[in-house]
Amino acid sequence: MNLTTSLWILVAVAVVVVWIIVIFNSLVRRRNQTDEAWSDIDIQLRRRYDLIPNLVEAVKGYMAHERQTLEHITTARTIAMGAQSLPEKAQAENMLTDALKSLFAVAENYPDLKASQNFLQLQDEISDTENKIQAARRFYNANVRDFNTLLQSFPSNIVARMFAFTQRAFFEIDEPAARKPVAVTF
Repeated sequence: MNLTTSLWILVAVAVVVVWIIVIFNSLVRRRNQTDEAWSDIDIQLRRRYDLIPNLVEAVKGYMAHERQTLEHITTARTIAMGAQSLPEKAQAENMLTDALKSLFAVAENYPDLKASQNFLQLQDEISDTENKIQAARRFYNANVRDFNTLLQSFPSNIVARMFAFTQRAFFEIDEPAARKPVAVTF
């Protein structure tokens, strides 16, 4: 082998190594952005978990005979806080959202409760938190889409397989549950 051939082989190997490094760094950047986006969701979920006990305490005195609704919220909160996988978390959060919608629907029948400054403030904070959760969920899902697209696209899919990058799941709401009317029973 002469010097020119060796030099060309060395240049080709260097190009391949640089190409792998660039794609690897791109995958790491997208993965970290997705993790950061999940952290935004987690922060808002924790905020909602912290508000719920205060909300339950605020309505207990007014809604003594709505004990089942309050227990449902407490149970849904406990399940949501304990969910581990993303699908479990999404299902538990859907259940908690439905429970909160039921509470607010039932609260409409208690004029004294609706007039309570504490209840109104908590209701506003939870509503604000729900909006922030929706925004964080959209941001997370956009990052997941970009990351998964990079994992599936050629030639980055080759590097992704070499370094065991795996796809992420979307954090989706249960559409049928979100569209159905809240059932109010007395």
